[in-house]
Amino acid sequence: MTLAEAPLPGRVAAPPATPPAHRDGNVLRWLAAYTASLIGDGVYFAALGWSAQRSAGPAEVGLVMAVGAAPRALLMLGGGVLADRLDPRRVILGSDAARCLLILSVAAAIALTTPALWLLVAVALVFGAVDALFVPAVGALPPRITSPDQLARVTGLRSLSMRLGQIAGPPLGGLAMGLGGPAAAFATAGLLFALSLPLLLSVRISPLEAPSCEAPAGDTPPGDDTARADLLDGLRYIRRHRLIGPLVVAGAVCELGLTGTLNVGMVLLNAERGWGPSGFGWIVGCFGAGAAASAALLAVVGRIPRAGLTMAGTLLAGSVGAAAMALVPQLWTAAVIAALVGLGAGVFGSLDSTLIQTAADPAYLGRVTSVTMLTMVGIAPLSYPLVGAAIGAWGTAPVFAGCGALSCLGAVLALASPAVRGAELPRAAAR
Repeated sequence: MTLAEAPLPGRVAAPPATPPAHRDGNVLRWLAAYTASLIGDGVYFAALGWSAQRSAGPAEVGLVMAVGAAPRALLMLGGGVLADRLDPRRVILGSDAARCLLILSVAAAIALTTPALWLLVAVALVFGAVDALFVPAVGALPPRITSPDQLARVTGLRSLSMRLGQIAGPPLGGLAMGLGGPAAAFATAGLLFALSLPLLLSVRISPLEAPSCEAPAGDTPPGDDTARADLLDGLRYIRRHRLIGPLVVAGAVCELGLTGTLNVGMVLLNAERGWGPSGFGWIVGCFGAGAAASAALLAVVGRIPRAGLTMAGTLLAGSVGAAAMALVPQLWTAAVIAALVGLGAGVFGSLDSTLIQTAADPAYLGRVTSVTMLTMVGIAPLSYPLVGAAIGAWGTAPVFAGCGALSCLGAVLALASPAVRGAELPRAAAR
């Protein structure tokens, strides 16, 4: 047994005969609750955007849609501390209940009067703050509901659930908006959040083993149990961990390189090539299909050998593919490349998340998740205006190539770590 395959200190105690995740009722109840919540997110954002469009101009619509990102980014690390201090399920239940009450209250208010801009801004701010609690707790929960060898399958199922939320949420919100206006759309989102609550209550949570003194940890002074001390302790834990530290850095560099390119850059590329909205739809759809295929593969296979090398290799391939999309003149070629990039990004994201969850001491999982998510919702979006300005100055091809090179640097940083190169997913326990 290699060091990467050995049981890690502080892992969740799980019975050796844990069923596969896709046949585990406990996992499936959690997945159903998570899916309902994600679809509710999609309905909420659709309702928020359409409501803002009815009561304000384009600039105000952008403000309403973006304002929730600020509290989400600012409070994310604090949400990780809370998830580690409390039972993650309690944090998820509390945040989902708060979102349910908030959105249903907004639905009632809008049913009685025209939605004012200040109300929509306030809702977006509060919703973003609650999300900052929800996201780290969701990341800390999977290792407590299944065994380590099933976490790859859970990650694949979770990725499929996210895709379903992205696909089903906005159309459902649009349908509710068309049938009953903003009040009906907000009410639909609130009811979906409410649906997830009893499912979450039925999920069994495994107790945690006491952390081993051999596990890397911070140097919090004895008796200092403040939230700030916990946060600093978590950041030191990530920095000192021989596997999690490089994975977090590689993921952050990848997000900075690819996120702006695949969002802002893709819109501008379609405009430059004259492919129009339908071309943009084809490219985004193919990327989503590739990412969904990789999630389904991981959910079925459960374990990919040489996970660290595979993760870095798919990141490298996806980064090169993203840079190449600006060099091809035909739409169909760009769509095929987008599917391959989505496949590589999906494999990288799933393996990165699974390796972090299986390596982390459960006592730090909330804080570890909050840091990794902060790179996506807090740091990566900072590249949006930079990518747009750079494309305006130099065109799409140089900027896509530069962003692809930055993302390739993330793969190089991962490969430079011996712990990443030798990382393996846990094997199934003997039955």
